[in-house]
Amino acid sequence: MRIAVPKEIKPGEKRVALVPDIISKLIKSGHEVVIESGAGVAAEYSDKQFIDAGAQIKSGDVLSNSDVILSVQPLTPSQIKSLKKGALTISFLSPVTASDSIEAAVSNSITSLSLELVPRISRAQSMDALTSQALCAGYKASLVAAELSPKFFPLLMTAAGTVTPAKVIVLGAGVAGLQAIATAKRLGAVVSAYDVRPSSADEVKSMGAKFISLELEALEGAGGYAREMTEERAAKQRDLLTPYIAAADVLITTAAVPGRTAPRLVTAQMVSHMAPGSVVVDLASESGGNVEGSVAGQIITTSNGVKIWGGKDVPSQLAYHASMLFSRNVVNLLLLMNKSVDGKTTGEIVPDFSDEIIDSATLTHNGVRREKGK
Repeated sequence: MRIAVPKEIKPGEKRVALVPDIISKLIKSGHEVVIESGAGVAAEYSDKQFIDAGAQIKSGDVLSNSDVILSVQPLTPSQIKSLKKGALTISFLSPVTASDSIEAAVSNSITSLSLELVPRISRAQSMDALTSQALCAGYKASLVAAELSPKFFPLLMTAAGTVTPAKVIVLGAGVAGLQAIATAKRLGAVVSAYDVRPSSADEVKSMGAKFISLELEALEGAGGYAREMTEERAAKQRDLLTPYIAAADVLITTAAVPGRTAPRLVTAQMVSHMAPGSVVVDLASESGGNVEGSVAGQIITTSNGVKIWGGKDVPSQLAYHASMLFSRNVVNLLLLMNKSVDGKTTGEIVPDFSDEIIDSATLTHNGVRREKGK
């Protein structure tokens, strides 16, 4: 089957859905791979690298004659309308924010899989693009914080005296939070972290950080995510976190739930207690922000001299490796649908809805919007 990768057209998106190193897997499975010219340039992958890997490079339209289209961001409604009936797409297709694209997929009988909906089960870990991209975001968060802070992160013993290490607090101990913790620790900071799920305490401690216990009700949710909290509990949590945040040189917030507005963890009042020169890095700015006053893609300096960095397209800021990880995720998902007879691949991609992963991830098929198990 013909698998196409178009250029990403969303402003700020530098990733590419396939990288040269992974293409051989698709070719060995009997597929033809077509890459739009320049699709990988922003992620430091040249057309020549794709050609050397066995892909075709084409300028202009790569969508209309293709059977499978792989992209990072969802295709636009106009792009979807250019696809042939029955084509299959895989991307970050949010059921909440990409409704126009989903409607276009239904109208044009396109099979669309959403990477946000890949279930968090052991068998699907190699296909979990949310996790791989959160890893990139968490790493970048600590680097941004270290760059913006006027203080050294590590303890330094110098002839001029001792420089004490920076104090970093991370809110949210999911994949992004744990990677932020690990990176800040490698840079030499003293790190503490909080999560509404007490079960994450051991993971935080394994990274060398201190877990902040607030003695509040646990909010363990399905699929490894935290449950939504009541406003009363949120207020108590903010009150209890305030002294920890006030004492921090750096605050990194990472709490997000796919398809929902990010929880407000930190108010402007809480930020006002931080010392001048302190840094706040909010990875959830694009989905509403964990920190009051954060703006996606901007650095805001408060009246008391605290810098608030609002994350925007954060994985794209590490486009080379973010694309590499994404590519592995998407190809593993695609090859799960590789049809075989007597153990030999037929070169066809056919969704098997008896498979929990495919059933969960498929949003549209045969002109209807699917629901899991139906």
